Amino acid sequence: MFAINKFKRYELKYLLSNAQYNRILLEIEKRLFIDKYGETTIQSLYFDNDSYQLIRNSIERPLYKEKLRARSYGLVKGDDIVFLELKKKYEKVVYKRRIEIKEKDVEEFISNNHFIESQIHKEINYFCSYYENLKPRMLLLYDRTAYVDKDSDLRITFDKNVRYRLNDLNLHTSLEGKKIINDDQILMEIKTGSGYPSWLIKILNENKAYKTRFSKYGKAYESCLKNKEINKEDLIYV
Repeated sequence: MFAINKFKRYELKYLLSNAQYNRILLEIEKRLFIDKYGETTIQSLYFDNDSYQLIRNSIERPLYKEKLRARSYGLVKGDDIVFLELKKKYEKVVYKRRIEIKEKDVEEFISNNHFIESQIHKEINYFCSYYENLKPRMLLLYDRTAYVDKDSDLRITFDKNVRYRLNDLNLHTSLEGKKIINDDQILMEIKTGSGYPSWLIKILNENKAYKTRFSKYGKAYESCLKNKEINKEDLIYV
């Protein structure tokens, strides 16, 4: 059985200091509730081709960009279900399509695309056919606490200890990785299909929290190039 989910929303990011985080969190906890996952480690396994075409396109900041990833909340065991997500962004609006699937079936699904015939399946099928040779290329991990509003679609997440690795590219081995942000930094994301409530605008202004461009996959990819973990000269460009 496959559960299907769709999202359309704005996702805005803020890189906070510990002091900003503590003050903002104090106010948010008065109004929002921790979601059903609580505090957890998210794993996002990104698929790309030999040229890292998807992430190279993304960091060039085009009007339209897309990514494919498998995501889990914590380590996967046995037949645990994960999310296979196709994430698109067009003119600052994020569109996400995802299905639930067993981790062991993910790569076969991407290679053969024969499990189901839903609209989301067709979108992923076309995506994989268009880019070709998609394989697991990088695992992103981060410790997240998410807050939700019971009366709206507002969702605010706080990510700490953002890290990556290029080995053991699966969701069941470990939660280890190399850090890409400092220990005293927290990435806050505000996700909503509409505008910010006035109380949130006030909190951001009072704490001098400003929007920033931050892609975890992009940041990790650039770190890999800098550290020669990915050799730019070896990439096959398409």
